[in-house]
Amino acid sequence: MSKTKAGGLAADQLKSIIGRVEKLEEEKAAIGADIRDVFAEAKGNGFDVRAIRTIIKMRKMDASEREEQETILDTYLHALGMIPDDERPARSRVKEEEFEAA
Repeated sequence: MSKTKAGGLAADQLKSIIGRVEKLEEEKAAIGADIRDVFAEAKGNGFDVRAIRTIIKMRKMDASEREEQETILDTYLHALGMIPDDERPARSRVKEEEFEAA
């Protein structure tokens, strides 16, 4: 690097980049605080925050990924005796039968 680059334009560009990142970090912290406030409001209104977080996570998945996760969960719960056959969703029974047939 030349002296001009090191002390002039490059230094200004570096300061700009650092300043922008710092500003974004501040905004990120503010958004995090806003999200915590919304969850506190939900809890104050009697909603289960853990269930809401799970729903948000599930909504980020595409439909096939979500269905796969639900099927695995249903299969595991059934295997552990936590849900009887007659209470298992039909989609789980079909998927398990397909798996066993393979």
